[in-house]
Amino acid sequence: MDRAQKEKVVEELGQIFESSGVVVVARYEGLTVAEMQGLRVKMREAGGAVRVAKNRLAKIALEGKPCASIAGLLSGMTVLAYSEDPVAAAKVVQDFVKDNKKMVVLGGAMGKAALDPAGVEAVANMPSREELIASVVACIGAPASSLAGAIGAPAANIAGILSTLEDRAAA
Repeated sequence: MDRAQKEKVVEELGQIFESSGVVVVARYEGLTVAEMQGLRVKMREAGGAVRVAKNRLAKIALEGKPCASIAGLLSGMTVLAYSEDPVAAAKVVQDFVKDNKKMVVLGGAMGKAALDPAGVEAVANMPSREELIASVVACIGAPASSLAGAIGAPAANIAGILSTLEDRAAA
């Protein structure tokens, strides 16, 4: 790899570290190519990505970035999993680690906050962005449906009374 290629990789990694909601660092020693491809597919489906890069270049790219605290985790065979959604990458990696013991989570970063393996697991257990939006919409919609029911109730009561009076008059 020549100097221009290295500079390009450092620039790409810098953009990843800058724009990602979460970055998870894991050791992947012993994974087969098929297992790694499976991880990449799952991560892509969740809206994230997986990147294997030279640790030295990743450390250079981390300089001055909010998640610079993960530089100490970059030794040995490491893989970076990242996503804009602050939960997606952590969820996919945790699910993958449950099924595949060859991969070990070393830690990660969520913005400026450094995460240890337990922190990555805690982030993975948080509801996703879509789940949070759905719960907020449900909370907003509940009072509206109650209000609509309350407004419609008197009309339903009047209709019930009128039909009862009609039945009495007919009898």
